[in-house]
Amino acid sequence: MHEIKTAEPKVVWKSNCILGEGTLWVKEHNSIYFVDIKKKKIHILNVKNNKRKVIKVNKQIGFIAHIKKNIFILGLEREIRIVNLKSKKVIKSIVIEENLLNNRINDGKTDPKGRLWFGTMDNPERLIKNGSLYCLDRDLKIHKVDTGYFITNGPAFLNENSFYHTDSRRRIIYKIKINKNLKIIKKKVFIKLNSNDGSPDGMTLDRYNNLWVSIFGGAKLLVFNKIGKLKHAIKFPAKNITNCTFGGKNNTEIFVTTAKKSTSKSDLKKYAFSGSLFSVKTNIIGLTHKKFILSNAKKRLILRENSNKTSQR
Repeated sequence: MHEIKTAEPKVVWKSNCILGEGTLWVKEHNSIYFVDIKKKKIHILNVKNNKRKVIKVNKQIGFIAHIKKNIFILGLEREIRIVNLKSKKVIKSIVIEENLLNNRINDGKTDPKGRLWFGTMDNPERLIKNGSLYCLDRDLKIHKVDTGYFITNGPAFLNENSFYHTDSRRRIIYKIKINKNLKIIKKKVFIKLNSNDGSPDGMTLDRYNNLWVSIFGGAKLLVFNKIGKLKHAIKFPAKNITNCTFGGKNNTEIFVTTAKKSTSKSDLKKYAFSGSLFSVKTNIIGLTHKKFILSNAKKRLILRENSNKTSQR
């Protein structure tokens, strides 16, 4: 089997995130995008020229996904928003879970068909299972796929029908299989971590289908093979590891977000780089995330709306 080799984690941005999340590599921009949920910020780092940009939004932001050029999808509290990040034009807004005022969107990723998957959770993080898993299809229709989560995280896609998805509070990573109608036909526990290991958070896959899992509270990133066996571990000088994605020139660099949230003063002395963005050089090629793909009708609508004058709300 392929031996995984990794360099020491390198701090590439002391971003001081309360809750860093939502890593997204955009190859044509030479940039890694990530968010700070609690500070309502999008961070952009061009790794070619080291230019940095921070964009403030008006709601807590769980993730960011790319459509084309400067057009992105943002997961904002209980809203999916399509926006031109350069002009700040809001192109489309889709509201969800209007009856769950304490809920917010958390993690989200696109699948191999270019559909967007995202989860929700109770924002105060009470012991209630108000979180659900959703899919946004090419026609911008939202489908509720699964329910009963405390804290949704992931997902990471093996193919268009099978993926991993996490409930961080339960410390469980599920392996889920769906049919063409987005109905779950199989769901099983893939990995359950012990309480002293920390909680599984954001994750991604490499070309060999190894699952790279951020461990909140564990100061590490763990890599499991397709049968759930631990293959590799990377330790970080940050306690709460929150999200990861492959990127860089050859897609062999993994970018990792961290959080200062839930970190004591003594923890911050020990883990001085909590809240920073890290990169780790590897010998493994990661899977490339698809852009969000719109149907032809919706693509024409988005392009037309983008050309109109729309102000940031």
